[in-house]
Amino acid sequence: MAEIEIDTRGETCPVPLVECRKALRKAAPGDEVTVLGTHPASKKEIPMACKALGLEVIDVEGKDDEWKIKIRR
Repeated sequence: MAEIEIDTRGETCPVPLVECRKALRKAAPGDEVTVLGTHPASKKEIPMACKALGLEVIDVEGKDDEWKIKIRR
């Protein structure tokens, strides 16, 4: 199992979601992708998009202006 971290701090929509999707496409089943970001809308959008894709959102932590989302592929 690999752990992939993407740092999208300072980026606004749709960059964090696009980068998250790219990483998830490269990840193998069971891999964990962690997205770091600062854009409040992306903190809500990324988990919704992942759930829609049938992926497991393990954890969402931090405030709206500095957050971390863990997703299992």
